[in-house]
Amino acid sequence: MRTWQRVVLAASWIGIGVVGCADDLTEEQEGRARERLVCETMTTEPSELAECDALASDYEYDAYVSRVGEDAGLHRCATLHPPLFERDLIENEVRDRMTQGGASLVPGATINVYWHTITTSSGQGGVTAQQINSQINVLNAAYGSYGYTFVLAGTNTTANDTWYNLTDGTTAERNMKNALRQGTADDLNVYSANLGNDLLGWATFPSDYRRSPKMDGVVLLNASLPGGNAAPYNLGDTATHEVGHWMGLYHTFQGGCARQATKGDMVADTPAEASPAFGCPVGRNTCSTPGNDPIENFMDYTDDACMDEFTAGQGSRMDSLWVTYRQGK
Repeated sequence: MRTWQRVVLAASWIGIGVVGCADDLTEEQEGRARERLVCETMTTEPSELAECDALASDYEYDAYVSRVGEDAGLHRCATLHPPLFERDLIENEVRDRMTQGGASLVPGATINVYWHTITTSSGQGGVTAQQINSQINVLNAAYGSYGYTFVLAGTNTTANDTWYNLTDGTTAERNMKNALRQGTADDLNVYSANLGNDLLGWATFPSDYRRSPKMDGVVLLNASLPGGNAAPYNLGDTATHEVGHWMGLYHTFQGGCARQATKGDMVADTPAEASPAFGCPVGRNTCSTPGNDPIENFMDYTDDACMDEFTAGQGSRMDSLWVTYRQGK
């Protein structure tokens, strides 16, 4: 089982999940097998893996994987979610902080953004000032109504072939961030590069900062910025999604349908969904609990054009995590 969740773009950036049906599987069987594959790639927790197993039979799963390979578990985001025991510790800390005066603090903040553009030694992969400003505007459109404003505080460009084809959890990532990161816990550092293994991006959570401050930040595929060529992920909402993690939000599909047992995304007003949604499947409803899947939520895996909202509960969670782990730290 892979520990890191991987983002894999479909061939030529066209659609996602566009792969041929596995031999001798019906379209329905293939769909179930693919949902199980995506689910299993998202977690190593035993209870959650058991829920993944129930999505498709071993025969369907094995037949599908034997044809298309395990990397067919297409994802938007390579952010590693904390294990269940750590999530419990985080929730306890947040609860304690809120009861000890944190709830009285005014929510929202102005967040300085330090943008680090990584290119090849020949300069390939640079992004324009217009793209960076457009990306900041996308973030402000998404977070502004929740009291958070992003302000570009500085930019730099580094030519480094190793860092340019970056993958998550590597020595290259650690070296890059140790060399470039600026500011404190409430400053956002963004790194744009080509990224290896067809990754779209990843982020760290607020609680990660105190044990590894230099690693804090968001990494983005340069082609995912507004105007890039990573369609349908080129409107800037890969950044919106990853910054959501940086602010403390989990995926909307965290924990699948059995959210009460796994605690899910810790937000009450995002309907449960069994697995990530791709494209923009209007009316998708994968759980028996009330509400269609939150396909328009920034923390799902749908196309950029489909995403346009956070919920009030997600806004409150961002406030709590901000006060607990980032504000003034």
